[in-house]
Amino acid sequence: MSNRLDAQMAFLMEADKLKQIVRGTTLADGSRYENSGEHSWHIALFALVLGADAPTDVKVDRVIKMLLLHDIVEIDAGDAPIFGDHDATEMAAKEEAAATRLFGLLPPDQAQSFRALWDEFEAAQTPDARFAKSLDRFQPPNQNLASGGGSWIEYNTDYSQFEARVGNKIKRGAPWLWTWLQPKAEAWFAARGRL
Repeated sequence: MSNRLDAQMAFLMEADKLKQIVRGTTLADGSRYENSGEHSWHIALFALVLGADAPTDVKVDRVIKMLLLHDIVEIDAGDAPIFGDHDATEMAAKEEAAATRLFGLLPPDQAQSFRALWDEFEAAQTPDARFAKSLDRFQPPNQNLASGGGSWIEYNTDYSQFEARVGNKIKRGAPWLWTWLQPKAEAWFAARGRL
């Protein structure tokens, strides 16, 4: 039992480093950039609240687990802002290596279970993973709208980029959330001549 707890605590203390990873999105009040620990908590809360309206084949408890784990790899790989310029293949390789190292800290049963959830989220093929991915894309634009533009301004984003990189992922797993968000985002971009 002691070895199991030692392994679990090693993972939990390593996971604390997620709070040090600064993201490209500010808090809703625009006062500072959020960290990945805050983001993971916030979208897990999104799942708890918005999951009540998810399709019936979505298991919200699994979605919450995925969202709590999905960015843990940023401890080693760093954040890749959605509108930033990075090599997706290189980032995927860094994230795979990070997942192997970080989940490998856990006892074997938990390592396997958590890694399977992370892999499922990354593949985005199941209803749970598609909904989780949608929430991961839904939260930042709402913070951008609340803060007056946030990362859209910083990355000089136009509406077509927003729709391609964010809208399509939201539509795939949570179309009702896109129906709600789309006119708000479109109005923001239109007001700035960025359609």
